Amino acid sequence: MNSVTSRLPGSDRPTSRTRLFGSLCTLVFLVNLGRLIYAPLLEPLRDVFGVGPAAVGLLATLAWVGSTVPRLPTGYLLTKYPRHTIVLWSGIIMTGSSVVAAASVSLEMLYVGALLMGVASGVYFVSANPLVSELFPERVGRMIGIHGIAAQVAAVIAPAFVGVVLAITLWPLAGWRVIFLAIGFVSLCSTVVFYVLAKRATLPDAGAADRNLRAAWWANWRLIVTAVALVGFIGLVWNGVFNLYATYLVDSKGLSDGVALTLLTVMFATGLPAFWIMGSLADRLPFIPLLLAITGAFAVSLYALTVVQSLAGVIAVSAIMGFVIHSLFPVSDTYVLASLSDAHRGSAYAIFSATMMPLHAVGPFAVGWLVEQGFSFDDVFRSFVVGLVLTIVGFVVLFSLGAVPSDSSE
Repeated sequence: MNSVTSRLPGSDRPTSRTRLFGSLCTLVFLVNLGRLIYAPLLEPLRDVFGVGPAAVGLLATLAWVGSTVPRLPTGYLLTKYPRHTIVLWSGIIMTGSSVVAAASVSLEMLYVGALLMGVASGVYFVSANPLVSELFPERVGRMIGIHGIAAQVAAVIAPAFVGVVLAITLWPLAGWRVIFLAIGFVSLCSTVVFYVLAKRATLPDAGAADRNLRAAWWANWRLIVTAVALVGFIGLVWNGVFNLYATYLVDSKGLSDGVALTLLTVMFATGLPAFWIMGSLADRLPFIPLLLAITGAFAVSLYALTVVQSLAGVIAVSAIMGFVIHSLFPVSDTYVLASLSDAHRGSAYAIFSATMMPLHAVGPFAVGWLVEQGFSFDDVFRSFVVGLVLTIVGFVVLFSLGAVPSDSSE
C-alpha cells in the first residue's frame, strides 16, 4: 500500500479518494443527525409515551453519553483494524440503532436506540477524522473543514426536518418512526456506498504502525494535554450556552419561544462558513495563536451577549458567536491531527477526543446548577468570560516561554 504522503503518477488516487471523501461527508451528516435528532423530538415523544420532561430528556442525554463512551475503546480498535473498517462499523451501528429506535414499543427500548445512535457517532468521529487527514495530508485543515460543514448541516436542518415529517399526516405509521426509518435506510445505503468506494480506492497506510495506545500517549502527552487545555473549557462553556440558549433568551431577554429557537438555528447556521474559512486558514496560520484568537473572540461575544438588550443586538451577537465558536472545531482538530506522526495519529487523537468530550458534556449541568443556586444567567456567563480570559493569559505566557508544543516533535 502507499504511504500517506506518496504521489503515484497516473494513479486514480485523486478521483477515488475524493469520491470516498464524499461518502464520508454523507456518513458524518447522518451520524451527527442521529446524535442531534432527539432534541427536537423530545416534546412529541413526551406526548407519545405520556412521561415527564426528565424521562424524555434522558433520550438526548443518552445520545451524547453514547457518543462519549466509545471514543477510547475505538482508539484501541484503531490499533488492530484499518480506519476505514471502523468507519464501516459505525455505519452498520447507525443503521441498526435507527431500526431499534423506529421499532421501539417502550421508552426503555428507545433509550437503547438513542444510546447506540450516540455510539455510532463516537466511533465514527474517532476513526473518520484521522482517515480524512491521511487521505489529504497536504490539505488537512481544508478537508476537515468541509467534513465539518457536512456535520453542521445536520445541526441546522434537524429541527426543520422533524417539523416537516411530523406535519405530514399521510404516513402509514407514526411520524417519529418514519424519521428513524429514514435515517436507517439512508445510513444503510451510505454504508454500502462507502464500502464499495473504499474497496476501489488506494487508501493510505499511514496508520500501519499505529499499534499501541499507551505508546501514543507517552509519545504525545504534551500535545494532547495542551489541546485539551485549549479547547476543554471553551467547549464546556459553549455546550452550556447553546443547550440552554433558548431558555436564556426567554428568561433574560424577554423573547418568545419561537424567536429564541430561531436564533439558536442562526447560531448553528453561521457555523457553516466558519468550517470552510477557518479550516482553510488552519493550513496557513500558526495553530496556537489562531486558537487563542478564537477563544478571545468567543469571550468578547459571550460578554456582549450579556450586555445587549435589543433584538437586533441579540441577533447580531448570536450570528457572530455562532461563527466564532464553530471556527474552533476545524482548527483544533487540524492542530491535533496535523501535528501527530503517522505512527500515533489514530490512537492519540482518540485519547484527545475521549478526554475532551466528558469536559464538554459537563457544560449544560454546570450552567443549570449555577442558575438553580440563584445566580443569573448573565452572572454565570460573565464568570465564564473571566475563565476564558485567564486561559488566554496563561497560554500567552507559556507560548512566549516556548512551553507550548505546536506539533508533536516539540
